[in-house]
Order: sequence, then C-alpha cells, then structure tokens
Amino acid sequence: MKRIKKSSELLWVFGIVFIALGVSICNKANLGVSMVAAPAFVVSEAIRPYFNFFSVGVTEYLIQGLLLASLCIIIGKFNWRYLLAFAVAVIYGYVLNGFLWIFSGIQVNAVWLRWVMLLIGDMCTAFGVASFFHTYLPLQVHELFVAEITKRFSFNLNKVKWIFDVSLLFISIILAFALFGDADTFDWSKIGYTSFHNIGLGTVVTTIINSPIISIMSKIIKRFFEATPRFEKMEKFLRT
Repeated sequence: MKRIKKSSELLWVFGIVFIALGVSICNKANLGVSMVAAPAFVVSEAIRPYFNFFSVGVTEYLIQGLLLASLCIIIGKFNWRYLLAFAVAVIYGYVLNGFLWIFSGIQVNAVWLRWVMLLIGDMCTAFGVASFFHTYLPLQVHELFVAEITKRFSFNLNKVKWIFDVSLLFISIILAFALFGDADTFDWSKIGYTSFHNIGLGTVVTTIINSPIISIMSKIIKRFFEATPRFEKMEKFLRT
C-alpha cells in the first residue's frame, strides 16, 4: 500500500486534535477520563468555583508546565526547545476547551453506549499520542516527558509510558480525595456507570489498555504514513 509521504507535520496536527477529541469523548462518557487528563479535570473542578478562568484547558497547560520543570530536575538539564513543548500544551489546552464546548450539549444515558464512547475516546487519544511520536515537531509535555526519560536512562518506551500512566492515576486519586474531602460519599456500587470527580472505572481501564493501543496505532501510522518532513529546514533546525 502506498503511504502518504512527507506527513510529519500532518501527524503533529493529528496529535493535538485527536488527543483533545479523545479526551472530550471520554469526558462525555462520564466513566472517568484518562489518567493523563484526570489531574487537570480534578484540579479544574476544585478551583473553578473560586477562579472562573481555570478551565480544564488552562489547568491542563499549567500542570504540564509543572511537569516540564520536574523533567528538567530529573534528567538534570534544560533545553530551550522544551519551551516549545509548553507552547504546544497551551495550543492543546484551547483545542481541548473547544471540543469540550462542542460536546457540552450532548447527553448520553445508556451505560453500554457510554462504554463504547470511552473505548472510542481511548482509541482517538492513543492515535494522537502515537502520531506525536512520529513527528519532529515539539511534543506535548506528557509525551516529551516519556520520550526524554526513555532516552536519558535507555529505558523501554512502552514500560516508561505504562509507569507514567499508573503514576498519574494514583496522583489523580490522591488529588480528588485531598481537594474535595468527600471520600466518605464515594459509592463502590456505582463505579461501573458513573465517575467520582472525573475518575472512575473507565480511568482504570484506560490505564491498563493505553500503552498496548498506542503500540497498535503506531504500527498503523507506519503502514499508512511516511513520517518525513515537508519542511526540511525546520526539521534540521529543531533537531540540531
């Protein structure tokens, strides 16, 4: 099959759009957003009643800024190109807000349909993440963190991604309990069809299946896209 050539920049656009789309679909399913998105949803829900400008998208890129600072400390260096990753996070934040607004008027009640939505959202997100790993353009901080840790310590990419996902899952749970202080209201009997401060069984399922789906999506991208740059001078500048 003939592959789409010089598609690196297109895959970067796919990364932003499909991750934002996938997260928005998962949010509408109300079974728990992904572990990567959960911290922003939890913090935004807690802060927004006091500071209205803390939308999910704004909270997301602020959290990614903190993650970027943590990355520099862990690997012991700073690269000016990391600031481009933060710029991508800002763009993503507003694209995410846009999709959340588009889906805001949609109501889905059937539990089975919401689980289907969750899986579709997970696949969209995984495709977006895989797309980011096939472009020379700046990644979001989440993907940059995984890529740089893998490179710095010569770890396996999929294992680092899985550990990263699980860590964010636990951080999200801790944030939910700490910021709201209503752990006693959590009802285990409802975990299969509703979320608790945007965390639920869907979040756990996504944590388990995320890395394998990303691997599958990466293979699909390699089959249909030739991830070479259309703007070679830009690619050379960003890689030097």
